[in-house]
Amino acid sequence: QVRLVESGGGLVQAGGSLRLSCTASGRTFSSYELAWFRQAPGKEREFVAGIMKSASRTFYADSVKGRFTISRDNAQNTVYLEMNSLKPEDTAVYYCAAEERVLLLGQRLSSNQYHNWGQGTQVTVSS
Repeated sequence: QVRLVESGGGLVQAGGSLRLSCTASGRTFSSYELAWFRQAPGKEREFVAGIMKSASRTFYADSVKGRFTISRDNAQNTVYLEMNSLKPEDTAVYYCAAEERVLLLGQRLSSNQYHNWGQGTQVTVSS
């Protein structure tokens, strides 16, 4: 198991930027597939971005492609989500997720494939 703690959320105006961080403790960070999900009120948790163990590939939801960037620093046990050109529809609680298994592309997009979660950080984008 790995413990995940997110930070960096807050209130920002539309068009602004935020950078979320998720720091892990416990098991070897580099052995985990990592992802960011988000959940808006009344909606299901949805995939935002993912990154492979080696950081060789990244994956994005169509709704954030070109605006968000996921990256990881295995030496710092941290995964980041750089969010630019934020829109009101990006408002949600953002969660960091980690999974030790190697995930296929379809699995990577599904929240039930990840067994380690942070507590979430609120992002609010005002219009």
